[in-house]
Amino acid sequence: MRIASGGVQHETNTYSLTPTTLADFVRDSDCGPELSGGEMIFDRFRGTGSIHGGYIAGAEAASAELLPLLSARAQPSGVVEQQSFETMLNRFLERLNRVLPVDGVLLDLHGAMVTEKYEDAEGAFIEAVRNVVGANLPIVVTLDLHANITAKIAELADVIIGFDTYPHVDMHERGAEAVKVLAQIIRGDLTPTQEYRQLPLVTMPPMQCTLREPMQSLMQRVHRLEEEPGIVTATVSMGFPFADIQDAGVSILVTTNNDRELANRKANELAGGLWDLRDDLQPELTSIQDVMRFVDAHPDDGLTIFADGSDNPGGGAPCDGTVALQAMINTGFEGGAIGVLFDPETAEQAHHAGVGSTIAVQLGGKTDDRHGASVIGDAYVKALCDGNFVHRGPMLQGVADHLGPTATLIIGGVEVVVSSHRRQCLDVEMLRIAGIEPVHRRLLVVKSAVHFRADFGPLAAHIFDADTPGIHRPDFSLFDYRHLRRPIYPLDSEVQWEAAKGQNY
Repeated sequence: MRIASGGVQHETNTYSLTPTTLADFVRDSDCGPELSGGEMIFDRFRGTGSIHGGYIAGAEAASAELLPLLSARAQPSGVVEQQSFETMLNRFLERLNRVLPVDGVLLDLHGAMVTEKYEDAEGAFIEAVRNVVGANLPIVVTLDLHANITAKIAELADVIIGFDTYPHVDMHERGAEAVKVLAQIIRGDLTPTQEYRQLPLVTMPPMQCTLREPMQSLMQRVHRLEEEPGIVTATVSMGFPFADIQDAGVSILVTTNNDRELANRKANELAGGLWDLRDDLQPELTSIQDVMRFVDAHPDDGLTIFADGSDNPGGGAPCDGTVALQAMINTGFEGGAIGVLFDPETAEQAHHAGVGSTIAVQLGGKTDDRHGASVIGDAYVKALCDGNFVHRGPMLQGVADHLGPTATLIIGGVEVVVSSHRRQCLDVEMLRIAGIEPVHRRLLVVKSAVHFRADFGPLAAHIFDADTPGIHRPDFSLFDYRHLRRPIYPLDSEVQWEAAKGQNY
């Protein structure tokens, strides 16, 4: 059994002013300038908490030959340049043609990539693969929980398997599941029958977290559904609301073994149950001033985390916002730290000056004017490192990554980890390599919306969702949607589920 695998992953924030280029994919993929496949993918992902880690383990369990062709990813940012997308797609197709014939294809995609030409870039990618392998060869697609799944994606893929967790700690399991399902199709043991529902609903990241209610109970319901006779798999995709496209938002899929009536019935039940939770999926935000007062009023509680999701690079924000930092400096707050702030110029300045030096900085606020102005002042260089680390927490465990040359500065009494590469602060190791142990701080500001909870959550006594400005702020009133389908909840309060069912299905 020969299985080809690969894909391109990007979560596109259409409100970002920073376009995404091929150079971004080359830098962030760590697979060389040609975005190599084969052994490089085996070496990078074997035994890790990643989708391809799951593909590798699943193929070994199924006694299948896995042919990894390409695994390209870039940090979330603005619209992907069309030529860059075409280059990666063509590279994948060329490699696919070279290994044919195969018995099946696994596609590791995100589900929220937008290019200059395609609102639904994943749909275009799957369609191109389908044109090469034909209508009958099985294609199984793994997608992020934030995928904006379109009818086209659902039609072209035999089975779609989405992440069940946010933070995404189940990537390895979903990759292995995808191989298992694909092997069953190839052997003739499974005739996948997939039903798709798109809800008239968009939601923001904080309450999509599956460690919190109502998502925790919803995913328990999904897992019970998957244990029922005849059910192969079920997916809830909460969508990515910072992509202004027709199909942004919530969708679900239910797959059975050749039972259309069962798939239809269970898809309607799951979609209706999710719709009933719509009011509980709206976040509550807290200002940095209120959090500082809270920390001062609870001196013995331990670590408090301020999740600055509005500046979350994991959703396309610049990661150099300064609102929380400036507020902490202005109030003379003690025992606070920021991680990780993206400012390669300041990181280089600190490395040039050396540990123990005091440097005049213009820190952060350099990408745009929507996340706070640069902080001007003298900063003490406390520590320097090369920024290389390995994920030790539950998400992406075992995967190596890098922040680039990194400096820990003290400015106005606040410690700031300053990186040369833009990365979401989702693993404690990202701070430990910079000399900061979170449990020894009173207040930690993380540039993350939810993913930090997997590793940082057990260390924290309190966590607050930040009320700060930015292009990843969980507040629909700040975004001018021009392409999103309407009516849709909560932008349009008059949305009725029964009417929407008739319209969408």
